[in-house]
Amino acid sequence: IFANVYITQPLLPTLAEEFSVSALESSWTFTITTLTLGLSLLIYGALSDALGRRGIMVVTLSGVMLCGFLLSYVEGYTELLIVRALQGLLLGGLPAIAIAYMNDEFSPRALSLAVGLYIGGNTLGGIGGRLIGGFVGESLGWQGAFLVMAVVSLACVLAFIYLLPASTRFESRPLRVGSMVRSMRDHLSNPLLLSAYLIGGLNFFIFINQYSYITFVLSEAPYHLPASLLGLLFLTYLTGTFGSAISGKVADYLSQPRAMALGIIILAIGSCVTLSESLPVIIVGFLINSFGFFFSHSTASSWVSKQATHAKASASSLYLVFYYVGASLGGFYLQPFWVIWHWQGVVAGSLLVLGITFVYAVRLERRCFA
Repeated sequence: IFANVYITQPLLPTLAEEFSVSALESSWTFTITTLTLGLSLLIYGALSDALGRRGIMVVTLSGVMLCGFLLSYVEGYTELLIVRALQGLLLGGLPAIAIAYMNDEFSPRALSLAVGLYIGGNTLGGIGGRLIGGFVGESLGWQGAFLVMAVVSLACVLAFIYLLPASTRFESRPLRVGSMVRSMRDHLSNPLLLSAYLIGGLNFFIFINQYSYITFVLSEAPYHLPASLLGLLFLTYLTGTFGSAISGKVADYLSQPRAMALGIIILAIGSCVTLSESLPVIIVGFLINSFGFFFSHSTASSWVSKQATHAKASASSLYLVFYYVGASLGGFYLQPFWVIWHWQGVVAGSLLVLGITFVYAVRLERRCFA
């Protein structure tokens, strides 16, 4: 799933040159996918409660793979965006359902291990997709990158169908749209949840789109990095895995709102470090960014689960909607800063938004512990 989402990020300069489009327009190949993925999360969870988990996951994964093969044959930029949008709608099928399936079928002890492996797979998939996009895209072109990704997806889908146990404990529940809408309205009117939604969405709004714009910086003088090396930049995500892992332990010593604020401060510091003209220092900046972002993200996600008084699954789904919609819209916000002040402008625009999310975290702290 996440390899298919992020495969275009190291290819953005290549796509901009291939189709004679701007940096913002080339980023649409990524943002249109995250937008439709985020919106689809509102649908699949409720559908799976009524129709079952396994079948929806198999159908949507198969559709993702077929879209991958189709992407390797498209020639026009509009067609590329249409297929990526469709792929995004299908990509939401597994993230919306996977943990609910595990909760149905696995023992509590197995569930904790399974969820940990699943989240680790998300991180490795995101890195793997970017490496495929970078290395294969450089040697075989962007269409070749999609083709290789589709072949990998085919292998993964076949393994998924063969290995995933049939649902034995699933209990169907009627699809009640009114009840679902009321639950979401309650969550959005709860300031403890809405603040966390905005923190997660706006942080990702900045974090993920910094990676998109830095690919253009590093592909130009004086760096001239090829797509393969741009793909390696995303290995900086590995510090995020560490940040996620220790966030729960830090929460034993700090309140969760303070932990969110700390992650935002670290993300802001890393952003400032990237202003250096030294490539190694820029990489260090992104290592810091990744740690800070995922530290705050994991804490905010956990906060939502704890603060939701009912319909916890829909509360968590709403967090992911804000998360992915934020990823989709951040490029539009940062584009004017990029056009006027280049990378320095992107960092300045980032700090403005991070200042807002820091204020939300502080307000959460005061609201909860006043």
